[in-house]
Amino acid sequence: PTTLLARQHFKTFSERFAGWPVKVRHLSRMVTAKDAAETRAGLKDGSFEIVVGTHAVLSDQVGFKDLGLVIVDEEQHFGVKHKEKLKSLRADVHLLTLTATPIPRTLQMALSGIREMSIIATPPVDRLAVRTYVTPWDPVLVREALLREKYRGGQAYYVVPRLSDLPDIEQFLREKVPEIKFVVGHGQMSPTQLEDVMSAFYDGSYDLLLSTTIVESGLDVPTANTLIVHKADMFGLAQLHQIRGRIGRAKARAFAYLTTPPNKPMSLSSERRLQVLQSLDNLGAGFQLASHDLDQRGGGNLLGDEQSGHIREVGVELYQQMLEDAVAELRQAGEGGGTVDRGWSPAINVGAAVLIPEEYVPDLNVRLSLYRRLSDAENSETREALAAELIDRFGPLPDEAKQLLRIVGIKANCKTACIERIDIGPKGAVLTLRNNAFPNPMGLVGLIQKNHAFWKIRPDQKIVVKGEWDTAADRLKVAERITADLARVAGAV
Repeated sequence: PTTLLARQHFKTFSERFAGWPVKVRHLSRMVTAKDAAETRAGLKDGSFEIVVGTHAVLSDQVGFKDLGLVIVDEEQHFGVKHKEKLKSLRADVHLLTLTATPIPRTLQMALSGIREMSIIATPPVDRLAVRTYVTPWDPVLVREALLREKYRGGQAYYVVPRLSDLPDIEQFLREKVPEIKFVVGHGQMSPTQLEDVMSAFYDGSYDLLLSTTIVESGLDVPTANTLIVHKADMFGLAQLHQIRGRIGRAKARAFAYLTTPPNKPMSLSSERRLQVLQSLDNLGAGFQLASHDLDQRGGGNLLGDEQSGHIREVGVELYQQMLEDAVAELRQAGEGGGTVDRGWSPAINVGAAVLIPEEYVPDLNVRLSLYRRLSDAENSETREALAAELIDRFGPLPDEAKQLLRIVGIKANCKTACIERIDIGPKGAVLTLRNNAFPNPMGLVGLIQKNHAFWKIRPDQKIVVKGEWDTAADRLKVAERITADLARVAGAV
C-alpha cells in the first residue's frame, strides 16, 4: 500500500534472493521513470520473475507474461476494486492476502467459508507484548516517555492524524523536549526527501520520527520502542493496532501512549475503540481485534464494494445462516451434488409445559443463552452437564425446566430417526417421518411387527402408537421410549 513498505520489501527480497537466478524489481513512485519502463518491459517478456510494488503494479501499462501468484500485504489498505483488479489480472492466479487486522468484509468472507483462512498465533521467541495506555494529552507525560526511550538507547514514533497537526507538535518538541533530535516525515514529501528521512531514522541518526499515518504499514525498525499517538480518537480501530505494531519488534519492552484531547469530549464509538485497544494488548490480538471491528462496523457487502455496514433487515445470525447455506449449495452444485440439507427441527407436542421460568433465571440474556446451549446439546452427557450447571448456578430445577431437558433429549432421538413431528394425546401417538422416509425400513418393519398390538403404519406413511396416557409426565415418558426405540433401529443401518 505505501512506497515505504514497498521499498522495505524490495530490499528484503533482493537480499534473500541474492544467490539465486531470480530477478527482483521495484515499482513505485520512488523509482525513476527509466527504471519503471525497464521493469514493465521485463515483466511483459518474462525476464523479471518478481515485482514488489505499490498500486503502480495495478496500472494498465503493466502486463505480465505468466502471472502465477499475487501476494497482497497490509490488505486492509486496499479497496474492493483494487482487489478485484488484482484477481482479474489472470483468472487462475493464486491470491494470498496478509494482514494483522482484516477489514470486516474480508473477515466475514473468511468466517463464512468463501475464503480460506489461516492464523499465525505464535509470536517470535522473546517477543514482549506492547504496554498500551490511553490518556489525555499531558506535556509532562510525553516528555518523560520520550526521554526514557532516549536514555535507554532506543527510538520513538510520534504519529499525528493530520498534516495540519505537525507544526504544533514540532514547536512543542523544540521547546519542551530540546534533548531529542527529531525528523519529520509525511506522504506529501518528494520521494527522495522521504527516502532520506526514513534511511536516516532507520540508521539511528534521529531519536524520534514525527509523522502522519504513513508509518502505519509494516515498517520494521527494531530499535523504535515508544509510540505516542496524537488525537487517538480520530483513528480507526485497525489503524491504531497497525500503528502500535510498529513498535515492540525486538526483545525490548515497548510502550504505546494513545493520547486524547484533554478538553474535548470523546464520542461513544471512539471511547469504545480505545477501550478495546487497551484491553487487547497481548501478542497476536489482531484477530480478536478484527472481530471487535466486525462487530462494531458490520460485515459490509460481499457482492458490492462496501467494506463495512450492518445487515439490519434480517439480523446477523440469520444472515450468517443464509450465507453459509448459499455457499454450501454453490459448493455442492460445483461438485455435481444435490441440494443442501438445511437445518431442520422436529415438532414435539406432548401437552407439557417446557421452559426456563423467569423466576428461576431472571436475566433475559442469560435465559436466551441457556436456550441456545440447550438447542445445541446433541448428546446426553452434554445435557447432564448443563443440568448440573443449572442446579449449581440457580438452585434445584423446577418441573418445567426438567421437562424441557427431556424434550431436548426426545428431539435428538427424533433427528436420528428422521421424525419430523410427534403428537401424543391421552389415547395415542402419531409420528410423521421426514420426507416419508426412514433410514432403516427393514428395521422399522421388524419393530412394528414386534409391537403389532400397539404400533401400526397408516397408508399415509404415518406411524400410530395406541395407549392410555392421561398425564403430561406419562406422555413425556412414552415419547422418550418410542423415539429411543426408533433412533436405535435407525442407527442400526
